[in-house]
Amino acid sequence: MTDSKQGRGKTDGNPAAGKLCQRSPTDCHFREYNYILRLSKAERTLLDSYRAVLVAGTSGFAEVFYNYLFDNPAIAEVLYAYERDGGDVGLLARSELQHLLQCLEACNDGVREEQLLEAGRLHVARGFRQSWIIGAYDLLLEYLNTLLPTLDIPGPHAVELDSLLPRILLRDLGVTLEGYWEQTQEETQEELAYIAARLGEAEDMLSGVPHYMWSVDILKNTVIYANFPLQSLYGGKLESPFPGIEDTCVDDRQQLLTAWQNAVSGNTCQVEVRMSLADSETHWYRISLYPSINRQGRTRTVHCLLEDINHQINERIQLQQLATTDRLTGLPNRALWTDHLNMALAASRRAPGSSVVVISLDINQFKMYNDTLGHDVGDVLLRDVAERLNSIVRESDSLSRLGGDQFGILLQPVNNVREATERVITKVLDAFDIPFSHKDKQLCVSLTLGIACFPDDGVSEEILLTNAESAMQRAKRNGLPYQYFDPVNDVSSVQQLHYSGQMRVALENDEFELHYQPQVNLQTSQITGAEALLRWNHPGEGTVMPQRIIPVAEQLGMMTPITDWVLVTSLRQCRQWICNGSCIPVSVNVSARSFQNPRLPDKIKWALDEAGVSGDQLEIEITEATLMQDIDRATEIFARLSDLGVTIAIDDFGTGYSSLSYLKRLPIHTLKIDQSFVMDVAFDHQDIAIVRSIIELGHNLGYKVVAEGVENRMAWDLLVNLGCDTAQGFHISKPLPDERFCTLLAETGRLPG
Repeated sequence: MTDSKQGRGKTDGNPAAGKLCQRSPTDCHFREYNYILRLSKAERTLLDSYRAVLVAGTSGFAEVFYNYLFDNPAIAEVLYAYERDGGDVGLLARSELQHLLQCLEACNDGVREEQLLEAGRLHVARGFRQSWIIGAYDLLLEYLNTLLPTLDIPGPHAVELDSLLPRILLRDLGVTLEGYWEQTQEETQEELAYIAARLGEAEDMLSGVPHYMWSVDILKNTVIYANFPLQSLYGGKLESPFPGIEDTCVDDRQQLLTAWQNAVSGNTCQVEVRMSLADSETHWYRISLYPSINRQGRTRTVHCLLEDINHQINERIQLQQLATTDRLTGLPNRALWTDHLNMALAASRRAPGSSVVVISLDINQFKMYNDTLGHDVGDVLLRDVAERLNSIVRESDSLSRLGGDQFGILLQPVNNVREATERVITKVLDAFDIPFSHKDKQLCVSLTLGIACFPDDGVSEEILLTNAESAMQRAKRNGLPYQYFDPVNDVSSVQQLHYSGQMRVALENDEFELHYQPQVNLQTSQITGAEALLRWNHPGEGTVMPQRIIPVAEQLGMMTPITDWVLVTSLRQCRQWICNGSCIPVSVNVSARSFQNPRLPDKIKWALDEAGVSGDQLEIEITEATLMQDIDRATEIFARLSDLGVTIAIDDFGTGYSSLSYLKRLPIHTLKIDQSFVMDVAFDHQDIAIVRSIIELGHNLGYKVVAEGVENRMAWDLLVNLGCDTAQGFHISKPLPDERFCTLLAETGRLPG
């Protein structure tokens, strides 16, 4: 290593001089240190006169120095590694000692300076740390401070040497450390130059590839690399983990999101979608996603490749555009239906005040019949459904098979949206009360409908159909026959992508928390329970409410782990209330998807055991629509929960289609009146009648009745007069973090009405 260093630059016959010339920014180290440390020529002359005495006195320092080296495990390991590589560790230790003591010997400053710099470089090469050489100099200084009073040196000179020796050692130490720095800096610069050269070559190669490439950090949900073509396309503004999501055709976004979610889960995948990049013409692109897995088995990065394949499938697109009729049903296909929709939108724009209604329909039992009875029967069923739907719609409307078991109905410009839509929905639902016949079997079929209206729910055919499908999916989740599009509760594809990599990390990072809303006895104002409500403390968006969390979690398959977390967390908090002297139960909402999980009772039992509380401290809330979705399953789950002592509450009661015959035979304990009937109950006679009926029904069946959404004193007083048992709402208290709720319980356990 020393030889290679000396081989750089011109030396004029003197290697040391050559190095000093080569090192122009740090020339004359000693001269600078002599000035900074005020080392005068007279002092150095004094040191010269006593060098022999000092060197002779340091003979005992060898043992101290050797002990310092070999008593330090880290230093000793480096020395033994040097020996294992064929070096002489004794010789190395002696050379280090000699180098250290040379500060007391007479030598040319330039030569000594180069020795110190070279020593620093060699220390770096051998793995010596700067702190070790500092410790060695400190050890020598301590030894000299002890030695000096024992030497035969006149008092004034001893005083001068006592001041001079620390500065001499500081000078040598400083120059040695500069050698460390120069060597480290030189190696770092060489590494950086090598890396920069390789990166430059890679970037040159990637910039010439006619595809768009980028990499996404899943945990941070940000783009960490984008090649030059992609940066040029978007002007360097890559705010989304998938820059082209907004440019992707609406019809293709779901399969893109599915592929993305698979990649986040660690699976390599490809998908072909239509995109209009930077407002250019729509092209077909193949998107390849390659996840990078860390040592913990989690996806850390997803590498993305987007390539234009329009030329490969252009002929296929043209053939598809020529085909306007679905061969199986004889109905217009999606392409023709889209044309009809665009024409309807244009006509509606020319007739101010008119609207266009888009209805998306899905056959609930199709997959079951198709899988069990065969594809031939499935095809027959699709034709029969199409025929029955075609007999319902008017000639001015448009019916289409959009794909699979999905159909679309387009209501041409109408003035009264609700009236026209309800008319069609009623006819559709009534028509499918009659089963289909297949050989000796009766095939019962029901539909789920989603409705979106122009212009309130979208101004383009893509957005309208997407929103209608979102409403349909929400209706399926809630077990309802139909739903109108609701921008608050329906999940857009952009939202799914936005939260796709963050929601799982949010659980791991404890970003979720629960707030508790008190439930108060209307007669005594005593707190008798609390409903646990989910909040997401998003690092970038602040508090995210359940209306945005639950739909996205269900779409991404995150509802089960979130429900498990809510159960355990709320029950542990309930245990804390009990320890503090307040024995009140906690209510937890269970989504339709979680309720359909056959392992739900087992999870609840595990959560009760984990928290150390009995079943009567937990109340499970399910919506009326969820209850009616599968009565047989509900009966089985309710029975198992009752065995655990868990109570059951029917949430949002009054908005669904419950049958009294089912209600009276299920182990239900509580009816919760939907807040839509309570918020204006003091002013609306119809709401009063509904609330009174629900209270009487609940009491006649032996249930407790809870009113949600109590927002003012008038509603409170009216509910008291109507005989309602319990209330919750902002008039009583908004949902509180656990600490504030505990404080509230500890203070009085009562709230003013």
